[in-house]
Amino acid sequence: MLEGVQKIDFFISLRGGASTISRKMRKKVLLGCCLGTLLCIVVLSSNHELMQRVIPFFVNPPEDISCYVETSAPGSLEVILTTDVNDFPEDKNSPRASNNIFFHETSCFGDEGITLTPRQACAVESAARMNPTMQVYLLVLSHSNFSVVTKEIVEALSAYKNVKIRRIFMEEYVKNTPLEEWWASGILRTSKWPRSHMSDILRYLTLWKFGGIYLDLDVVVTTSLEKLTNFAGAEDWEDVAAGVLGFGMSGLGRRIADACLRDLKKNFRGDVWGNNGPGVITRTLQKLCATKYARDMTTKRCRGFTVYPPSSFYPIHYKKWKLYFDENEKNTTMTIINRALAIHVWNKLSGSEVISPPSNVPYATVASEFCPKIYSRSGKFF
Repeated sequence: MLEGVQKIDFFISLRGGASTISRKMRKKVLLGCCLGTLLCIVVLSSNHELMQRVIPFFVNPPEDISCYVETSAPGSLEVILTTDVNDFPEDKNSPRASNNIFFHETSCFGDEGITLTPRQACAVESAARMNPTMQVYLLVLSHSNFSVVTKEIVEALSAYKNVKIRRIFMEEYVKNTPLEEWWASGILRTSKWPRSHMSDILRYLTLWKFGGIYLDLDVVVTTSLEKLTNFAGAEDWEDVAAGVLGFGMSGLGRRIADACLRDLKKNFRGDVWGNNGPGVITRTLQKLCATKYARDMTTKRCRGFTVYPPSSFYPIHYKKWKLYFDENEKNTTMTIINRALAIHVWNKLSGSEVISPPSNVPYATVASEFCPKIYSRSGKFF
């Protein structure tokens, strides 16, 4: 009898011990998962290319790019003509002159029509307002017309005589360019983020075709860019960014444009977020300037091409984007902004941050001064 009781006690003790071990194991596994997640965050933060590969993959849903091959619908935007791109007429209003600023909208829109956000329109207005002698082109890929909510925004932009809104039809746009056969191969279909990579393709192709300045649609221009040519801006002291680019139509600018298209064709990666945008200009300038880092790309070393410091176009680093929306730090932020030629507001990160006019946050203060028509019409949300 005593032996039976001892066996029962033993098994009870064994089960209790197993339960304790099981709890300890669960804690260890949970702790390991937490540490693993933390390690991934650290690695991604320190490895820019790895972050470009992984982060957008989880953030972006599948993208519709059917409009890239669809002909324009009746009553839709006028298609920009690009035949015989080597013929440059004397008419300064032509996009073939080099006094141009270009924006691209690469989304496809449904039956509701093309939709521009007030912040996108702010970028266009700021460029037109601060550069009255330059032609400002908003080039879209969608084959439809503007949505009802966007027509008021377009009306405000139309108040600037130097703003032109046109459609790009890719089948025509790539003709007689170094990308014609490459594009026809269907390379974009290999991309995980085709809209973003189409934007990358277009910024280099457009500057190759026409010359001038390319700006992202989340760049607010705060001073004249009219005298700038053959330039880019560094995002930090290691990498050159592609959100602001300027290529002339002859000499150095032409050589850079040619080199960028060659790099794009050779090194296109559909599985790396930034490989085809900032990667292209960075690799091209590394060869031209014979140096790896942006901090060493002086105008002399780059044979006349200027790489502006981060303070010129990216005064607030993307890791600190919330400063644009922080009223408590406004004085410090505005001091930084006021030294810049333009500000990149990192719309991929900041797009969902709400501004309700009238507002006193730095971004709202900048918008009220440099895109007043759009800001005043943005309603409850800018």
